[in-house]
Amino acid sequence: MKRKKIITSAFSNLHTDQRIEKVCRTLYENGYEIELIGNNWKGEEKMERPYPFSRIKIFSKSLKTAYFEFNWKLYHELKRKADQNTILHANDIDALLPNYLIAKKLNIPLVFDSHEIFSEMPAIQGKMSQKIWRYLEKKVIPELKFMITASGSYAKWFQKKYGINPAVVQNAPRKLTFDKELYDNHPKILLYQGVINPFRGIDKAILAMHHLEDVMFYIAGDGPRKKEYEELTGRENLQHKVTFLGKLLPKDLINITLTADCSMSIEENGGESYFYSLPNKVLDSIQARVPLILSDLPEMRNIKDQFDIGELIKDHRPENIAEAVKDVLNKGRKNYQNELEKAAEVFCWENEEVKLLNVFQKASS
Repeated sequence: MKRKKIITSAFSNLHTDQRIEKVCRTLYENGYEIELIGNNWKGEEKMERPYPFSRIKIFSKSLKTAYFEFNWKLYHELKRKADQNTILHANDIDALLPNYLIAKKLNIPLVFDSHEIFSEMPAIQGKMSQKIWRYLEKKVIPELKFMITASGSYAKWFQKKYGINPAVVQNAPRKLTFDKELYDNHPKILLYQGVINPFRGIDKAILAMHHLEDVMFYIAGDGPRKKEYEELTGRENLQHKVTFLGKLLPKDLINITLTADCSMSIEENGGESYFYSLPNKVLDSIQARVPLILSDLPEMRNIKDQFDIGELIKDHRPENIAEAVKDVLNKGRKNYQNELEKAAEVFCWENEEVKLLNVFQKASS
């Protein structure tokens, strides 16, 4: 039987969105006809994919108007491309409304993948946009039949709030095989990878470098707080200990990750989206067999309770962050390998894609 066509859409320039790439590739490799729609907001880098993709051109200069423009144009794209043999697949709430309207109009299935709790993100706390996203959640999510989200805690939050039971598909990387010979770094390397946003603990980790000797802090990524944190590094005279690597391609990022002695995921409680998150960097570091310092938040504690993959920080004071880093470095990356190996067998895309395919199988019925 011929598989249905899936139109996946997201407010994203697609280039570095690894979750969308993994999802689309899995569906494509399992016989679905895939078409991916993103946009050119913040870049239009060259991309190669085995399935067709396009980027809606956004002319708005502010994010607020860009959302409206994208949703309007996405609605017309979906109206033109979707038919009775289509499953619509919306990524995050900023692409949900046009998908919902077209799915209702054509009476076709819609799968909603909520990568986070969008309405509870720190960047929109107390703003009018938060009220809009909350209103949209309240109106649309209870009516959905198929929903996916990225952590067990997110699923419980949506269930409690809207009475829906999302499937949990964690954003784990594919299994990584590599030469297990560990680097003997001097100085040792502490790594942050991801968007340079507030509430990620990056500024506190920079200050923690005052309490660490023979350690370099690499910050791989870009984002709204990069300039501020670069200035903080300068003011604290820590340029010799802190290096900003910029935004890296996934293949370059994994090469950096593999060399690290300790990785960090010390998100602060900046609202329910952060509190209940399972950051990608945790699973990326596990797959690279790099121990971590972690915040004592539900999803990270859950992993730490199962596998000794690093150390929980006591709090976000720089001296306590430094203490956790010292604990990891003193124990040594080698001594975490057995537990990291066990965790890497559990937290990998090969396990997650089974759950993903199950959702789309149900949506196809």
